[in-house]
Amino acid sequence: MIALPCLLLLLLVLLLLPSSLLHGRAAAYSEYSCNGTTGNFTAGSAFAANLDRLVAALPSNASSSASLFSSASVGAAPDTAYGLALCRGDVADPRACSACLADSFSRLRRLCGADGDATLYADLCTARYSRGNFLAPARRGDNAPVINALDVNASTYYGWDARNATSRTLFLSLVGTLFGEMAMYAAYNSSAARLFATAAMYVNPQLPTVYGLVQCTPDLSRAECWDCLQGLQDLNRRWYDGREGGRILGLRCSFRYEAYHFFAGMPEVRIGLPPDDAPSSSPAAEGHGSNRSKVLAIALIVSVTAFCAMIAAGLVTIRAQRKRAEKRKLQLQAQAQSRNSSATEDALKLWRIEESSSDFTLYDFPELAAATGGFSDENLLGRGGFGPVYKGKLQDGAEIAVKRLAAHSGQGLEEFKNEIQLIAKLQHTNLVRLLGCCVQEEEKLLVYEYMPNRSLNCFIFDQKLGQALDWERRRRVVDGVAQGLLYLHKHSRVRIIHRDLKASNILLDKDLNPKISDFGMARIFGSNMTEANTNRVVGTYGYMAPEYASEGIFSVKSDVYSFGVLLLEIVSGKRNSGQHHHYGDFVNLLGYAWQLWREGRVLELIDPALGECNGGDEVAAIARCVKVALLCLQDSACDRPTMADVTAMLAAASDGGASGALAVPDPNRPPHFSLRVAAATTSDDDDDRASGMLPTPTHCTTSCSTNDLTITSIYEGR
Repeated sequence: MIALPCLLLLLLVLLLLPSSLLHGRAAAYSEYSCNGTTGNFTAGSAFAANLDRLVAALPSNASSSASLFSSASVGAAPDTAYGLALCRGDVADPRACSACLADSFSRLRRLCGADGDATLYADLCTARYSRGNFLAPARRGDNAPVINALDVNASTYYGWDARNATSRTLFLSLVGTLFGEMAMYAAYNSSAARLFATAAMYVNPQLPTVYGLVQCTPDLSRAECWDCLQGLQDLNRRWYDGREGGRILGLRCSFRYEAYHFFAGMPEVRIGLPPDDAPSSSPAAEGHGSNRSKVLAIALIVSVTAFCAMIAAGLVTIRAQRKRAEKRKLQLQAQAQSRNSSATEDALKLWRIEESSSDFTLYDFPELAAATGGFSDENLLGRGGFGPVYKGKLQDGAEIAVKRLAAHSGQGLEEFKNEIQLIAKLQHTNLVRLLGCCVQEEEKLLVYEYMPNRSLNCFIFDQKLGQALDWERRRRVVDGVAQGLLYLHKHSRVRIIHRDLKASNILLDKDLNPKISDFGMARIFGSNMTEANTNRVVGTYGYMAPEYASEGIFSVKSDVYSFGVLLLEIVSGKRNSGQHHHYGDFVNLLGYAWQLWREGRVLELIDPALGECNGGDEVAAIARCVKVALLCLQDSACDRPTMADVTAMLAAASDGGASGALAVPDPNRPPHFSLRVAAATTSDDDDDRASGMLPTPTHCTTSCSTNDLTITSIYEGR
């Protein structure tokens, strides 16, 4: 009933548009390769006949599919012809896709003659045929696919703009951030039929907005797409240092960025704050064939199509919700009939069916007991508020970290379920990976990837170990944590507030790359929510935003506050607060850092373990990080930046501030600035606790652990 009026409306729009807008102009850009790897063929041969059938079928097959992709083989060996056809993910018109592919195959036949292997990259499509089977990915061992730019992206092509950016280091950092967010979105958040993402990074009016596009062939798995794009990122660092635009085109994945809006439609990923008066397309883009009427026409078609799709999606969603409600009802009935461990395990299976990773495993308790040596003290990594964490080794040799929740820990079945539901659906290089869980009667265990370099607090708060984290490594840690938080707040399938970001919840892998852990206290936010309130304040005092500690109000900005505290600790090597931690006249690091920044003495804040700074650029970068941290620590949540703003400011900080780009506003003083050593007597502390400024003291441990996943102080809010 709904589809018919939508279809009529769309047809009316199409009839009113000039035909020139529907078909567009032929793409000016193309690059071809007669690969010469499989030899020549002769006219009239069996292979030539198979090739004719192949190239005739692929354009229509690809343009008629939801993925705009088709791969096929025609004929029997040894005369089989293999082919691949892919249109760019932003192509909205199937006729434009078919026309691009038909033209590409026709040109290849004409340009490469009797060569049995040929590839052509056009702006809107990719075409290849070969006598050899290039469709199946190479594999290492029995099960592990090898998907990377060098092995699989045969006939990889590199191209770049001649112009260099004003600040090459800054621009390279911006492109790196842009690529990372696009790759994550394309691999794990985009439609499985497309594996495609577009993005824009807005810096400031003095620097161009950077636009990007990545795409994988839809026959790859999401993990294979991610691996392939990581190979492109390494190639990008090698080839495009500071260039204003470039592209790496391969059969399985590709990447392009420019300083102008070169793709159709609005970017799916946006980083930074776009200017209020930003035009829909830049003059450079108009110079590439995008005039105003064409943009309006495309926008109108997309709007009508999107409206119809929204209605259809709404109906599908309602139907799915009804089925899910029926399934939940059956689950609750089953739980009411039986309270044994098998019922609990069945419930966990239902929790993970909907969106969890296919790699998630339900382990047997004896298997984990054997892996950890019977949970022996020799394998104990640390103890947290919710119980001990053990190192384990499975029968296949894989190392794991097992969190064994204590019965009295306070993390009940709801928190346990919450952590499983959240982490199982998260996929980001800077988030710790949950491998599985185990439930048997009163035992509840979570199984994580093993982090051999322990948690961040073991390094930055230790003068000897802190020397292993020079400024470049600390900067990478800061960037990684910022990217992980940005993913949680903006780019994951659901918006997530962590609520317990701190140094002990940042784990380091073998290369000292950071991974955010401990999602037991995290909360999912709806897309239309800006903040929420709770009577049960959880987290760690010293990292809590003032509105959360006193009133239980939390939002993405409360995570930003915690990040600001963490950033100061990474720079200084000092804890924010705690027993016997006084800094100058202040009882916490925040007031001390504010005073040093205001008086121009930021160098006094830098961790002595860093040694001498390597020149003025490094000093400027550290000073800029301190300023960004103080902005995150503003007393009012609305005065704090978002993590998108923070990542953009930190990208500029990696340039050492040499370019002067992306001016950072001056911060106001942080909360609790008036808490000084002279006033920090026992009676004053009691008054502060009575007024809600300080929590009731709780026992905490200062020990560090290899997988410090659970240390969390909990107290009830007023």
